[in-house]
Formats: sequence, structure tokens, C-alpha cells
Amino acid sequence: MGDEINSNPVTPRPASTTPTDASVAPTPAPVSSPPSQYHSPSLSRSPLLSTPEIKPSKTPRIVTPKIATPRLSLTPRFITPLGSPIRRALHLTKLDPHDAWLPITESRNGNAYYAGFHALCSGIGFQALTLPVAFTFLGWSWGIICLTLAFIWQLYTLYLLVQLHESPETGMRYSRYMQLASAAFGEKLANWLALFPFMYLAGGTCVSLIVLGGGTCEMFFEILCGSTCGAHHLTTVEWYLVFTSAAVLLSQLPNLNSIAGVSLVGAITAVGYCTMMWAISVSEGRMPNVSYNPSRASTEIARVFDVLNALGIIAFAFRGHNLILEIQATMPSSEKHPSRVPMWRGTKVAYTLIAACLFPLAIAGYWAYGQEIPPNGGMLAAIYGIHRNDIAQSVLGLVILFVIINSLSSFQIYGMPMFDDMESKFIVKFKKPLPWWGRAISRAMFGYGCFFVAVAIPFLGSVAGLIGGIALPVTMAYPCFMWLKMKRPKMYGLSWWVNWVLGTLGIALSGLLIVAGVYVVIDTGIKVSFFKP
Repeated sequence: MGDEINSNPVTPRPASTTPTDASVAPTPAPVSSPPSQYHSPSLSRSPLLSTPEIKPSKTPRIVTPKIATPRLSLTPRFITPLGSPIRRALHLTKLDPHDAWLPITESRNGNAYYAGFHALCSGIGFQALTLPVAFTFLGWSWGIICLTLAFIWQLYTLYLLVQLHESPETGMRYSRYMQLASAAFGEKLANWLALFPFMYLAGGTCVSLIVLGGGTCEMFFEILCGSTCGAHHLTTVEWYLVFTSAAVLLSQLPNLNSIAGVSLVGAITAVGYCTMMWAISVSEGRMPNVSYNPSRASTEIARVFDVLNALGIIAFAFRGHNLILEIQATMPSSEKHPSRVPMWRGTKVAYTLIAACLFPLAIAGYWAYGQEIPPNGGMLAAIYGIHRNDIAQSVLGLVILFVIINSLSSFQIYGMPMFDDMESKFIVKFKKPLPWWGRAISRAMFGYGCFFVAVAIPFLGSVAGLIGGIALPVTMAYPCFMWLKMKRPKMYGLSWWVNWVLGTLGIALSGLLIVAGVYVVIDTGIKVSFFKP
């Protein structure tokens, strides 16, 4: 902003002036209103203040000779000493045109419908298929109670993130989860606490989607071809490559707003296959001699770790908070129409549908299969393995096709933070947007890099409890501490106590889930098959 100069400079008076009438009041200096547009800490295409200069009204009794007043600073003339809050906002707001070139914030014409599509597509996925597995350790009562409490908890932290996206005090918008974490905790601490779980929830989810999508592509081919088909059967790795190539081709859409239609298709197919799975399970009835007695390990410590691992599976089912700020960043925002209003409206509808999918899927799946639910694959493995010959092949094929389409759609929205991060490094270094061919190459490199990891570590989906423990603070804990740091609620008030308790409980639970996840992996002997999917 340069050196701060008084915005009301003294105008030199001429040697002889006309006597003034005491009854005439001086013309008051114009006072500007605060800027109406909230700005991101790292972008704006429009000027910060675009109010035209206001000329003082002319008075018939006073004639002042026109004397040029030298500008002593770059401070706008309409900013008076009464406008010092605006000057402070100008000092605090960091404008960076780079954001206008990045895929998350390139377009800001989103709305509540787009927000609902993105939230629904990212909130339902393959992790929901393993919810009945958690019930095998928790039982009916504790399974339903834990699932309900987890849903309410994550919905509360989702509300906190939506409210923290923009700051009316400073006019800043935090368009990315890591930006808000850096503002709340400091850049160094934010990298230590949130960078790894955040990057896993983006890149690691894309790897898991390739494993799921490639495997379901193979199932779909077997249903279409049949047992007597003489067509050449691809290997599992080749099916991974087919799915990855389709995902890379779809990832060439430029920004987050441009994939709203993709997210809509993903949301419809997610609701479709969840509903069809629990409906098929209920219509086919319970398994013979089904048992609902919770699994009991031989030792007390093993039983405790099994329960904690089940809680990790439930926590992993509620991922998607790492994308909420990015989704809200695609929406316009002003002082009169802040983005948090349509964002919360869209996410409320989305999470109502999510609850309508997850709860019946978990309850009906456990009711139908009990302890027989496959631990790897959950509901999808149960439907395909147990009822493959009991239901129409067209219905089974439709369920699997919906899973493939949803996996392709989810890959786009979970890959967008990684695309944004890769392009930001180029923009910061070269001070220009990444050309279209560079964007295509970088996204292809990311997609096929995930393919390599999926082939190298195909058992990644078998450690859902451990992954849930690692990712839990991003969803359950960090938003509470961000609220305490940014909003500073009244000490010992209700908001202060709620956020301290939930945040501390989330961190402690995360540590326990990580330990339990590692123990279960070692104790159950998960088949570790590097480069053997």
C-alpha cells in the first residue's frame, strides 16, 4: 500500500480569500461504504474498491479558486479518517491474480444446486459399502448409536467450515482447506497436522477408486459376456488401465464448476446403487442361520481394538469435508449475499439424501447377512458373490454399472485439489497460467501415477479402519479448533465448551483408531500382495 499518508491533506489557502459567512456550514467530506465483495486471500479479478470519486457539491456563496493539490499518496481521495476500517481491510487483504488461473477458483458462478451435486457425489462412495462390517463388531444397538452420533458430529463440523469460509471482518475468503488451516494454526503447524491426511483424502481416494472401478469393470464384463463367452478376458491390471484412461479423459474438464454435470450424474448413480443394494438384500431375505452376535476376539485387548477398528470404518464413511471449502469457493459472495447461505442450503439437502442412503444400507445389510458380510468389499461383494444367481442379470449389471459411473465421477472431484496444487506450483514459478497442453499432461501424469500405486498396493481398501483414523481429524477435530482460533467464542461459554470437547475427543479418538487399525492389520494378517492385484 506504500507509506501511509493522511487521506485528508491540507489544501494551501491563497493570499486573499473572500470572507465566509458564518451561517453557511462547510460541505462534509464524503465517506465511503465498506467494499461489498468478499475477496479471497489469494485472488481477485476485480478492483478492490471501484467506487467513483465523489465531487463536492457547489455552493453559490463561496467561490474558491481552483488550485491543483499534489497527490501525496496513492490512497483514494474518498477515504477519509472515518474510513480507517476500510484502510485496515485493504492492508489485511492479500490480492493474488494467480487464483483466476487455478481450476478451483477459475469460475465463481456456482450456486446451491452445484454445491448439492458436488457434496452428494463426494459424500457417498465405496466407503459406505463397508458400513455393515462395522456392525459385526458393534452389534445392533451400538452400531446404530455410533453411526447416528458420527453423522451429527460431522454435520456440525461441516457447518463450521461453511461459516469459516469467509470473514466479514477482513473480507477474506479461504478457498481451500489448507488455506484455512494455515490461517488458523500457522503454515508450519498446518503442514504437520493437516497436509498428509488432506492429500490422502484426495490422492489416496483416487487410488482406491481405481481399484474399485477396475474391479467392477471386470465384474460388468463377466455379466455381459457370460460363462460361455469366447471373448478375450482382460487381466485385473488391464481393467485398472481401462478405468484410469476413462478417468484421465474425463479429467480434462477445466475447473470445478465445469464438472457440475459430472457430479450430478455421480450423485444420481450413488443414490441409485445404494438404494438398489439394500432393496435387493431385503427382498432376498436373511441368510440361513444368520447370526447377529458381535464378533468376539480371544483376548480383551483384541476385542477393544476390534471395536475401535469398527469406529474407524464408520469415521471413514463420512469423508468429503476436505472438499467443502473448495466447493464453496466456486460461488459468488458479497456483503448482502454471502456464499455461506446457498452453500448451507445445498449441503443440507445433500446430506439429507446421504443419510437416507447410508442408514438403510448399513441396517439392511447387517440384517440380511449378519456375520456373513464379507469384510473386503462389504455390500458389493455380498450382492455379487451371494445373490449373483438369484437375481436378474440385468439388475445386477445395472448396480455394477452405477458403481463404475459413480467411481469415475468421484475421481474428478477428489482429484481437483491435486490438479489445483500441481498448477499452482507452475503459476507461482512462471507467473502465467498453465497452457492447455500442460494441463492435459499434468492431469494424465496424476491419473497414471494413481494407476501405478493401485497396481503396487492393491490391498489399500482392506485397511479402512486405519485410514479412517488417519483422516478423522480433518473431518471431526480440526474444524472445531479452527472455529476457536478464528471466531474466539466467549471463554467457558457453550460454543467454547462444545468445540473444545469435540476437538479434543476427535484427536484422542484418531490416535486410538490408528493404533487399533495397525493392530488389526497385523493380527488378522491382511494379504499383502505388492504388484499382484
